Amino acid sequence: MTNSRTPAASSGTELARLSGASVRFGEVLALAPTDLTIYASSSIALVGANGSGKSTLLRLLAGLLTPTAGRVWRADGVGVAFVAQQHGHHRWLPLMVDEVLRMGTYRGRPLVGRIRSGQRAELAAIAERLEVADLRRRAFGELSGGQRQRVLVAQALIGSPRLLLLDEPITGLDLASQQTILAVIGDEVAGGSAVVYSTHHLEEARRAERVALLAGEIVAAGPPQDVLRADLLALAFGGRVLRIDDRTMIVDDHGHGVHDGSDHDHIDGAHHLPANEST
Repeated sequence: MTNSRTPAASSGTELARLSGASVRFGEVLALAPTDLTIYASSSIALVGANGSGKSTLLRLLAGLLTPTAGRVWRADGVGVAFVAQQHGHHRWLPLMVDEVLRMGTYRGRPLVGRIRSGQRAELAAIAERLEVADLRRRAFGELSGGQRQRVLVAQALIGSPRLLLLDEPITGLDLASQQTILAVIGDEVAGGSAVVYSTHHLEEARRAERVALLAGEIVAAGPPQDVLRADLLALAFGGRVLRIDDRTMIVDDHGHGVHDGSDHDHIDGAHHLPANEST
């Protein structure tokens, strides 16, 4: 399958790039050779069915996977934060919220060192942005799914990473948490960072500057209005696309049934990557 479109041109600074990057797990091709450039002050939504390569692509950009072939490049000094998709199985984590947030400072100091005053101030400000400041003395495992996800996104933002990677960041969250996280994504892009996030929900994808539609590789990429078309979605989702009252709706195997951006489910998990880590 060949790409039917290429990403829209951008005048922004290149922060990261996949060049013919592919991933195999034994005999399974998780991601066919893929090209994608990530620019500063931009957002990309990754859309596709389960197993289409969205999470694999994010993990390549994060440096958590080494490509079987091709190359992943990141500009010098570009720090990365990755919030992985989980399914609530870290509820048992025996940590207070404040301890989880402090993990976000580890990129800038030794694990055993004290948090500097500037880092404490940054942590407090980000906790306010994600509306979790009042949760800092609570046990992380006792929080609701939306609260846990807001804590993990807050953790990821500490240290001002230039590249923020989010795997289904608002799936399964309450409306207030969804709105908070989406607003933060917009603010990060406005501040010069790049945000790449995966989603099954078309309304969430339409918020991005660019959309990459995956089906084992990028089959279309560009502005949302060019990519989120019924014919291209049917190509990526194997024909599981409906048209109802001029709305395109996806029927997939994600466990939710029909998706038009209105229903969500699951969460959790953040990983920080140091600046300059690339493959």
